[in-house]
Amino acid sequence: MVRRKKKAQVSVYLDPEIMTMLADYAARRDQSQSMIAEAAIASFLSPDADERREAAIAKRIDQVDRRLMRLERDLGISVETMAVFIRFWLSSTPALPEPAAQAARAKAAERYDAFVAALGRRLAQGPKLRQEISEDIDPADNS
Repeated sequence: MVRRKKKAQVSVYLDPEIMTMLADYAARRDQSQSMIAEAAIASFLSPDADERREAAIAKRIDQVDRRLMRLERDLGISVETMAVFIRFWLSSTPALPEPAAQAARAKAAERYDAFVAALGRRLAQGPKLRQEISEDIDPADNS
């Protein structure tokens, strides 16, 4: 026959919010508040608690690192896209004589305003270009 040690009773003071959280958790798990509090205290005082916290922090840092790498990749795509577009535009657009240049500048201002409006709409709701690029370009197709 296994003899159980009698547990010591402890009185603690909890903030009402913490008490509510404890009661809700115990009810969801169909466990006593005492057992949950005991497990939480044991976990907090265990020698490997610091290691678990360190592992959780390391996991979080890894997630942040992956997000930063994705952001760096997306920024690189954006810069390359802009550079290719500018190079193409400069190499394929001839200079205009002065009378036509004035009309072109006026038309350019109109087009720029339309561009800014379209960009605003696209950023607000539409799919992102980087998503379309990955969907449109087959990685096996290098032509």
